Amino acid sequence: MDTNKEIRRAVDTGKVSFGYKTCQKNLLHGEGEMIIVSNNLPKNDKEVLQHLAKTEGKKFFEYPENGLTLGSVCGKPFVVSAMIVLDAGKSSVLELTK
Repeated sequence: MDTNKEIRRAVDTGKVSFGYKTCQKNLLHGEGEMIIVSNNLPKNDKEVLQHLAKTEGKKFFEYPENGLTLGSVCGKPFVVSAMIVLDAGKSSVLELTK
């Protein structure tokens, strides 16, 4: 499975939100299906999101590239350090963690 294509398909056909604070807020409200973080997200922030995802029973995936590359994959003109998949749409992005 091509990780980049599935993330892009989720952005195009599903519903995703970007940003550390947005991810945190959605997790605390029990929303979303999966968290995707870039490999250059600060360690403490990553651990917080990972813990919240685990306690809420959500999936967690660390993207192997930096936030600039993840933003490019998502078709955004900015760095994406963290994103939450609220609805996967037609993508199989939720299978990345398996």
